[in-house]
Amino acid sequence: MVTFSGVDHVSLTVTDLDVSERFYTALLGFVVVMDVGYGRICMHPSTGFVLALVTHPGAHGGAFSELRTGMDHLGLAAASREELEEWERRFAEHGVTHTPIRDMELGHHLNFRDPDGIALELSASNEVMRTAQRLMATGDVSASDIAAFVAEHVSPDLVPRATAET
Repeated sequence: MVTFSGVDHVSLTVTDLDVSERFYTALLGFVVVMDVGYGRICMHPSTGFVLALVTHPGAHGGAFSELRTGMDHLGLAAASREELEEWERRFAEHGVTHTPIRDMELGHHLNFRDPDGIALELSASNEVMRTAQRLMATGDVSASDIAAFVAEHVSPDLVPRATAET
């Protein structure tokens, strides 16, 4: 079966490269590794994750909205709920729009916005999510295995709709 090996990069359209660069470098620790004029290619030192910030001639501008078809939000991984608490304090200190940490079925989430209003999230998986990820990574999981796991560890109400086995 043809597959992919992970997420290579994310490219975000922004209205002001300088403002966005400052946000992603000063607040989130990205480093600009290339400036291609219409965009800045950034890399996160500890993860190697690549984030491109680009502007497009003739772009419509305006604030991001997850209510339009396209990206809903970009999720970044955090190590723990305690780390999310540190981020929450940092966001408050820097005037970053954010919601309180939410404790959910599969982990903890802290939602925030960049200068263009792009929805971002830091999430810390809980043990249920880490177990599900380990099981999925074995490559030998059927739709019925997934349904049983969700019913047992999360809620029978959240079991995916029946899908054909492939």
